[in-house]
Amino acid sequence: MAELRTGIDQAARLILDASYVVALVGAGMSVESGIPPFRGPGGLWTKYGEPDMRGYDRFLADPKGWWEARLKRDGYRAEFLDSLEQAKPNPGHHALAQLEEMSVLKHIITQNVDNLHHAAGSRNVAEIHGNMFKLRCIACNNRWQREEFPIKELPPSCPNCGGLVKSDGVMFGEPIPPDVLERCQVEAGKCDCMLLIGTSATVYPAAAFPNIARSKGAPLIEINPLETALSDVCNVVLRAPSAEVLPPIVERIKELLAQRKPGGG
Repeated sequence: MAELRTGIDQAARLILDASYVVALVGAGMSVESGIPPFRGPGGLWTKYGEPDMRGYDRFLADPKGWWEARLKRDGYRAEFLDSLEQAKPNPGHHALAQLEEMSVLKHIITQNVDNLHHAAGSRNVAEIHGNMFKLRCIACNNRWQREEFPIKELPPSCPNCGGLVKSDGVMFGEPIPPDVLERCQVEAGKCDCMLLIGTSATVYPAAAFPNIARSKGAPLIEINPLETALSDVCNVVLRAPSAEVLPPIVERIKELLAQRKPGGG
């Protein structure tokens, strides 16, 4: 416990001393909100089997058939979507939103598709794997909230350019949408302190962003109950869930800010 308190203080000081803090968030943060992982014990793919690795190619070959199958909502998709719709932001999500409101955290790059950062109040969020509550045109990258886009025909087409519309979630074999990928690369390049929250740092292109930040001298702060590929090069490692660690980091930052004010002691 004393080691964790020391790490929280170190993390708070590094964050406060930086001018452009970016958070890279992975599946561990979603698991803390009750969303099951895909792999490992209790994982959706462990229970239902691995999905088609050529999913995007099959969508392009038969978009109508893909939509008909999607609307059936069965198998692992049904359990996953049910968990997404029931999930609520955890204290870690709210802490990140607080840091943004305080102008301490500048941007979130998330690998999660659950919309929980937005639900918690965060505004500057790049969803590199998309958002399961949105639809996207694969031609012009226009996006809509799922409930705001009436599906009158299959496959639906973009009202702006006529392109194919699919879920915003990035499928196996599908390129990361270029607008999101560019935003992530820009944010990683501007970053002078990066939080690595609940991510294994092994899935590219997201796994490249810590290296971009580190190459520019940015300290890395890992918040994860498990060891990862980047643990050894992080400046601070907090071996605990984000919901447990991020709120006290916010409180410590507030204390340090108060001390730095004239007359703050």
